[in-house]
Amino acid sequence: MALRITTLAERPEFAASLWDMDNAWPEFMMKDPLADFFYTIADTVYPEYVLVADDDAEPGRLAARGCMMPFTMKGDELPDDGWDGVIRRGWLARERGERPDRVSALEITVRRDLLGQGVSPLMVAAMRDNAARLGFAELVAPVRPSWKHEEPYTPMPEYVARTRYDDELPYDPWLRVHVRAGGEIVKVAPRSMTIAGTLAEWRAWTGLPFDKPGPVEVAGALTPVLVEPWHDFAVYVEPNVWVRHPLC
Repeated sequence: MALRITTLAERPEFAASLWDMDNAWPEFMMKDPLADFFYTIADTVYPEYVLVADDDAEPGRLAARGCMMPFTMKGDELPDDGWDGVIRRGWLARERGERPDRVSALEITVRRDLLGQGVSPLMVAAMRDNAARLGFAELVAPVRPSWKHEEPYTPMPEYVARTRYDDELPYDPWLRVHVRAGGEIVKVAPRSMTIAGTLAEWRAWTGLPFDKPGPVEVAGALTPVLVEPWHDFAVYVEPNVWVRHPLC
């Protein structure tokens, strides 16, 4: 498979199908309010920061997408609010007319039938190249480890510390892709994404009853969802892992 990876600015014809690509994201992950905000403006406000890929065997059919966002940050300490924080800081910088001093990856999504075929490393490399082309000295990323959902009660710092015996690379395959590409694991973002909803909304998103108080395991969630039936809400707070990619 030979991928052609460009920015959405170069190939605006992909804008119409950007969010329709078949993917493996759980439905509740699309309910983050800041995600909902970013996805409605990404193609018009940030097309230079959106990557699109198609396969030479099926030209014109989206194979993968990658989203980035420029933002400003005081100091050098990456924020604990990770994914949500990048979007909020990025939009506020734009509204205030501030010059962004950082750029963050937000997601790389591969079409479901192409998972496991080596697309993700190519998208990471293209994202690094695009960040450098846009004049940034590094790319940061609040990474969502791909196997963490299998261990929702394992603390993220403990999970991230695991390495393989043979090469000492990260145990998690998505973290391993980033490290192999030149990234450095920096810290955990403990509240990278927060998704709250009524019990009815969570039932619709997951098919689970959500009728008892306390933590509930949800397929695809990295930590349990906390349920409060007496007050009719449940909230999911997702930790991610900050990775730095030096580009110079």
